[in-house]
Amino acid sequence: MRILHTADWHVGKTLKGRSRLEEQEQVLREIVAVAREQEVDAVLVAGDLYDTAAPSAAAQTLVMRTLLGLARGGTPVVAIAGNHDHGPTLDAYRPLANAADITLVGSARPAEKGGLVEITARSTGERARVAVLPFLSQRYAVKAADLVTRTPGENTSSYDQQLRDILGALTAGFGDDTVNLVMAHLTVLDGAFGGGERAAQSIFEYAVPATIFPVEAHYVALGHLHRRQQMPAACPVHYSGAPLAVDFGEQENTPVVCIVDARPGVPAKVTDVPITSGRRLRTVRGSVAELAAMAGEVGDDYLRVLVCEQARAGLREEVSGLLPNALEVRIDPEFAAPVTVSRPASGPERHPSELFGEYLRSRSIADPRVEKLFARLHDDVTGGA
Repeated sequence: MRILHTADWHVGKTLKGRSRLEEQEQVLREIVAVAREQEVDAVLVAGDLYDTAAPSAAAQTLVMRTLLGLARGGTPVVAIAGNHDHGPTLDAYRPLANAADITLVGSARPAEKGGLVEITARSTGERARVAVLPFLSQRYAVKAADLVTRTPGENTSSYDQQLRDILGALTAGFGDDTVNLVMAHLTVLDGAFGGGERAAQSIFEYAVPATIFPVEAHYVALGHLHRRQQMPAACPVHYSGAPLAVDFGEQENTPVVCIVDARPGVPAKVTDVPITSGRRLRTVRGSVAELAAMAGEVGDDYLRVLVCEQARAGLREEVSGLLPNALEVRIDPEFAAPVTVSRPASGPERHPSELFGEYLRSRSIADPRVEKLFARLHDDVTGGA
């Protein structure tokens, strides 16, 4: 049977205040097209459908339309909640989604109550069992009293053991004649971060070794880390990565979805299919003159700009005028004024304009217009006193 594995859509995510919903729609349309071209038997979405626990109506519309598009023609779709999703809301939609052959799992549940999902492949008639584990907060898995009274190391071990126990119970029903799959939203130790993950729910006490997955699994579909990668393990353990870079830290990632060919008793074969929709994120660096020369080369890429000049009034506006898609403009660290901890001398004999001038010089900002503007504002406020 053939499966499409994707994760970390983060629908509704903005970048430096810029909506990316149109791009997200293009990306999800492309994923639906890939699913149909590849004639997959099932689709697994390993969490973080949304970027926030309270997504906008537009974001919810896009996700629901995409899930329905993936399920069109009778393709089973299974989606779990990630740490950005509101699990109880996904569970609330569960009865309605079931009518469209979409299985939503917002919270961890026993195998017999939805923690183990059964799928029959249209192409081969093979049966698959999918053990599903949405993101599990440590505070949910470990008792509050334990968090207070035990050491962080003890709590980490407890979280690790809790996940092992849950996965052990969910995968106990794996059979020799079925395709055995695990889908989870979590951090595996030594996984490479994409750059846009929520760090507080990704590191230290939330990381577990890949050995928690049973060797009987033919494929483990993970979400949470945004970089495409396979984790060393006794069975195939894969992060599909995010299909659209969510932050400049992910600008070097190559977005894909994973096409998984699996059958009973044999480790799955995985093929990456690139996702090319969406605007590229890019960091450029140079003097104002050099940036002006790049203006015709950057296309519609969203830009992070590092200016190789000292700061001066109006510099940001000048760069933004040259590169309208610049979402972030900052001084290259090599040209930034050194930070000093010395405090300017103060006293009743020193005028605020003198203190402000001293501050500007400490920041290597040499622009007399700024000092004149400050003096005028000061006079307006104080009446020239």
